[in-house]
Formats: sequence, C-alpha cells, structure tokens
Amino acid sequence: MSFADLGLSEPVLEGVHAMGYTDPTPIQLRAIPLILQGRDVIGSAQTGTGKTAAFALPILSKIGESGPGPRVLVLEPTRELAAQVETSFRALSRFLKIRLGLVYGGVGYGAQNDALRQGVDVLMATPGRLLDHLQRGTVRLNRVEYLVLDEADRMLDMGFLPDVRRIIERCPNTRQTCLFSATVPADIAALIKWAMKTPEVIEIGARRSPAETVKHVIYPVVDEQKNELLNALLKEVKFDSVIIFCRTRHRADRIGNLLKKSNHAVAVLHSDRTQKEREHALKGFRDGLFEILVATDIAARGLDIPDVSHVINYDVPQHPEDYVHRIGRTGRAQSRGDAFTLMAVGDKGHVADIERFIGQKIERTKLESFNYQQSVLFTAEGGIRKERPVLGALQRHGRTFRPRRR
Repeated sequence: MSFADLGLSEPVLEGVHAMGYTDPTPIQLRAIPLILQGRDVIGSAQTGTGKTAAFALPILSKIGESGPGPRVLVLEPTRELAAQVETSFRALSRFLKIRLGLVYGGVGYGAQNDALRQGVDVLMATPGRLLDHLQRGTVRLNRVEYLVLDEADRMLDMGFLPDVRRIIERCPNTRQTCLFSATVPADIAALIKWAMKTPEVIEIGARRSPAETVKHVIYPVVDEQKNELLNALLKEVKFDSVIIFCRTRHRADRIGNLLKKSNHAVAVLHSDRTQKEREHALKGFRDGLFEILVATDIAARGLDIPDVSHVINYDVPQHPEDYVHRIGRTGRAQSRGDAFTLMAVGDKGHVADIERFIGQKIERTKLESFNYQQSVLFTAEGGIRKERPVLGALQRHGRTFRPRRR
C-alpha cells in the first residue's frame, strides 16, 4: 500500500514525495487511517520507524489551511525532541498554508511571544515552558482539536505528568488525542483512562528485545577502575562514533573532561547545558566534528542520531527499558553496532532486572590487555571470557578507523 492509498490530502502527499518517502512504515500504515477516522490512538514503535510522520501526516491532512489556533498541540519531553518534530512538520507541510510554533525552555521568551502573538496552527512544546506561557496569557488552548502526547513514558520519568494533566485540562474535551509511549506504566494507564476516548492500541515490534543488529556485552569491573577501562576500550576498539551514557549530569561532565584530556573529540549533552550548547553538541556529533558524545538519558530515545557505531553504558541504567533504548542508538537501519556496559558490584541487581526484562542473559567478558583488580564479580558471575573487545562494524568489514573530525 502506498501513501496515496491511505487517504492523505493532495498537499500533504506532495510534501511526502518532496521528502523522498516511498512506502509507509508499519506504524504509519496502521496509525494514519485510524487518525484520519478521528479515533484516539495509542502507538508503540521503536525509534526510527517513522512515528512522527505517523501522526503528522493525518493531522496535517485534516486541518487543511490556516485558521484560529493553535489547533494542534504536540507535547514533547525535551527541547531537542520538540525542535526535531517541528522540523518534520515544517518539511511535510511545505505545500500547506499553515503556521508552526515552537516553545521550550532554556531560551528567552521574546521570539516565542512574537510567534504566538501572530498566531500558530500547530504548536510543538515542552510542558514546563508551555505552562509558563499559559500563566502569562500569551497562549490559549481552547481551540485545540488535535493533541499529541509524544514519548509519554519519558515525560513521566522526568516528572512532567502533573504538568501534562494541567495542560490537558486547558484543552477542549472534544479534541482527538494520540499518545505514543514505549511502555505504559500505571501512571500512564491512569492518564489514558482520564484523557482519551476508547483509544485504538497499535504495537509495532518487540519493545523488550534489543535489535538483532546490536552485539551487546557486559564488562565487569570495580568502580575504581571504570575510568581506566573506558579509556582502554576506546583505545582497543575500532570505532566510528560512540555515545557514552552516564547516570547523572555531573558524571557526564566529568567523563567528558576526562576524555578530552585523552585527546578525544568530545561533546557533552544533558539538561543543564544551554540550548546553544545542546544544539552545538548534537550537530557536531552528527556532522563528525565530535567522535564521542557523552550524555544522560536525554539522548537515549527519539533523537535522530544516525551512524552510531558503538554505545557504552558507563553507568548501568536503573530502568530496564532504558537499556533497550540506549543500545538501540546503534545498529540502526540494518547496520551492525556494538554496545558495552560497565558493571560494578552494586549494579548486579539492575543487570538482573534488565536480563529479566529482555528475556536473555547478557554475555560477560574481559579485555585481555587490561590489568583488572580482583573482584567478586569474576568469581560469582561465572562465564566470563577473557578476550579482545567485540570488533566494531568498521573493523569487521576490514576498514581502519579514520576520525570524522572536519
């Protein structure tokens, strides 16, 4: 089935063709007809499956030309996701006469106030800044016809759910609501029952399973040697680009500084960075200016970061689903990728939770050239093989690493 068979409007189909899209993805095939019919939809699909277009295309087809608004509200948990979704809407709506708006924190109010004063049809927003605008009276939501709650479980993790509820209360009860979430914990289920009308549920892919294109292993190590092992792995592995995930913003800064002293080209991404710094980090990593991105879970899902050859979990994630999202940043678009997790004694419980969640035991291994301090991890865990690190995608194909810096 083609996009033309799904009932999209002609201007939207022109935008699809201009973007170079050919065949709808599974989430698009199932979501677009339901949203066009006016149904509330709960969608679950892995990152990179075309989820944004799955709700953008039918909504753009339904709103037609510009009118009093905003008529469409899309809530995102982070500034980066809000900006990314705004870019997608702008590209897909290029043949429509509609106005787009984007509001998020970390920047001044001036440009946002000007855009809202002029009027917008589609508004992308983060919850905190949108509430600020509502309190200031610079925006009203009484004309919202379509509400999209994107990455809802992430908004829950970040403590935004009370803000989201307050925002929904400002929207008309007659709206159509779409919610996209990797998981549906109890708080999200309660929100769905309160905010949605008999929604259709769409599930695409095995959310609990890491991609088959990702080789993932665990490196047991004592806490005191984590930094040394990280540096040793980066020296041994033939990588193209690496995302290193840390649990806290402070640790991300510390690891970033450590790697810079080892002459790596490093960018750091977390919520305490200014918007300009965050944009510079993402663009530089995408363009090859930086070979390593050190980040908190702000980079674990949703963001468009292609061609990541390796992921390293400096800290074991505390939520099992975050493990799947983190290592899913590599091995995308049918390419091969590798993911390493550094595990200390205190991480054993979280690792056990992850293995139960994904339904498989993760291989433990050791770096042959590394001088390990003795630990109970090497006697109690069992099955640890002493070997060289897993070969990166470039090395497997007989290529040597050439820095992407420009």
